[in-house]
Amino acid sequence: QVQLVESGGGLVQFGGSLRLSCAASGSIYRIYDMGWYRQAPGKQRELVAAFISGGSTNYEDSVKGRFTISRDNAKNTVVLQMNSLKPEDTAVYYCKAKVQPRGSVEKNDYWGQGTQVTVSP
Repeated sequence: QVQLVESGGGLVQFGGSLRLSCAASGSIYRIYDMGWYRQAPGKQRELVAAFISGGSTNYEDSVKGRFTISRDNAKNTVVLQMNSLKPEDTAVYYCKAKVQPRGSVEKNDYWGQGTQVTVSP
């Protein structure tokens, strides 16, 4: 089994910063894509930032220049540094990883439980 555990959410004022961390653990052979999604009330879940195939990064347009994603492959972690936060960044943030478990040839998507980020005006 594979688990993703997020941390670092909270309440911050407009213009502030937060750092989200996600650690993957369990029976992991290899992690492929890994990144962050968010879901605001009444909206669909959307990609925020992610490492995709080949090691490149993909950012949602509204966070470019404000958010930075980083990854530590040795520790199976991914971090999202969020600066210049805006009220419209308020959402539940989810970590997602595409993982090949040990003993399997399949690659499965796993999600964390989510962490709330609230940005006050």
